[in-house]
Amino acid sequence: MSYKIVVDSCCELPEEYKKDSRFEIIPLELTVGEWSVPDDETFDQALFLKKVAECPTCPRSSCPSPERFMQSYDCEAEHVYVVTLSANLSGSYNSAVLGKNLYEEKQGIEKKILVIDSKSASCGETQIALKAMELEEKGLPFEKIAQELNAFRDELDTYFVLNNLETLRKNGRLSGVKALVASTLNIKPVMGATEEGTIIQLGQAIGLKKALSRMASLVAEQTKVPQEKCLMISHCNNPEKAAWVRDMILQKAPFARSLILDTAGISSMYANDGGIIIAV
Repeated sequence: MSYKIVVDSCCELPEEYKKDSRFEIIPLELTVGEWSVPDDETFDQALFLKKVAECPTCPRSSCPSPERFMQSYDCEAEHVYVVTLSANLSGSYNSAVLGKNLYEEKQGIEKKILVIDSKSASCGETQIALKAMELEEKGLPFEKIAQELNAFRDELDTYFVLNNLETLRKNGRLSGVKALVASTLNIKPVMGATEEGTIIQLGQAIGLKKALSRMASLVAEQTKVPQEKCLMISHCNNPEKAAWVRDMILQKAPFARSLILDTAGISSMYANDGGIIIAV
């Protein structure tokens, strides 16, 4: 069976898959003040971070339309898997579902389409997208893949430490988190996600380095059967710290492999300069 994996642009695909015909990335739109840019292959992270630093207002994003998702389903593939960032963080999932409904009304339901709310973001989406590819390459039936992907998603854990939480706070993404200690004290919270895909605080430390160390310890302690998993780390303009965190984790837990990725536009907007995100 032929297949296609559709992701929104919060997903950081490894370079070798960005031009792979089995994958399609649907861009969100980024807005900083009066300046707007699509989160696609033209995204310039350095320019974006500069614009964010210079703008007094908070950056925003807008999700793809249902019609844009519907276009991605109109293909030769018999199986289509769609992975979006958490429905609690964006309208991308709802657009993808509505696009599926529109497509099926127009074309019938011969094509099998699975839309997955990652309940995560960034490399959490990457984990699910690559798992879909792995299961398809094994030749499993669509229904079995759907079952395994949902189970894989439900067992996935996301962690992150950011230098700056202002974008998340101003965009209302920290509504379920208790009041954070004043940033003037240099307290850096270690954050995670609930089973529903909302953001929670897992701990905190003084300074970025100690917070990253705390996050590394949590990942190593909480990950079950790491020898069967891939450690994925996305970073926003912070490759040295990403490698440092990876090495700390691998010293404590025997992950089968690891992958370090650069954040795309949406993840860069929320992570801000220096942020580190982990999904296992």
